[in-house]
Parts: sequence; structure tokens; C-alpha cells
Amino acid sequence: MPAPGDLVLIDRRASVQFIGDRALWLRVTSVDDRPTYDGWVWLTGYSINRATGEALARREVFVRIAGLQRLPRTTASTPPRRNAGPVRRGRGV
Repeated sequence: MPAPGDLVLIDRRASVQFIGDRALWLRVTSVDDRPTYDGWVWLTGYSINRATGEALARREVFVRIAGLQRLPRTTASTPPRRNAGPVRRGRGV
């Protein structure tokens, strides 16, 4: 079962309405606890641009739990630093 904070891929495995280019990554903000069909759930969250990490739009989706693919959470609290190049020590020329 997904939890708030999870990043999940929603594609055809989760629901036929997300086939092909309609697939999306969703950052879950809430999981509805109302009863639904067995194995299905309502999720609320934000669709995410995977290239930038930017939230695109708030979404509410009805999906099959077994079809969701969860991106593993990282343990780092901050993104890794980019290598800015060599560090120069001593007097500049």
C-alpha cells in the first residue's frame, strides 16, 4: 500500500486509463481510506516531472495497488552535490 511521500509510477499495470504516454509519476499526498473494490485505492498527489523533480499538477486517481511501482526512497536528506571542479590551493597566478 502506498503512503504519503511515496513516488509511484502509474501506468497500464495500475489502470487502463494510463496506457502509453498517459503514464505518470505521482508523489502521493494522501491515501483515501474509504472502501473500494478489493485491491484498488484512491490516491491524491502531484504528478512529477522526473527530469526536474518539479510538481506539475494535483491529481486524484483510482488505481490497482498491485500495478503500482514504487520508487525506493533515498536515505539522504539533501540531493548529492555536483562536482564543481578541482579545488585550487595556494596562491593564484
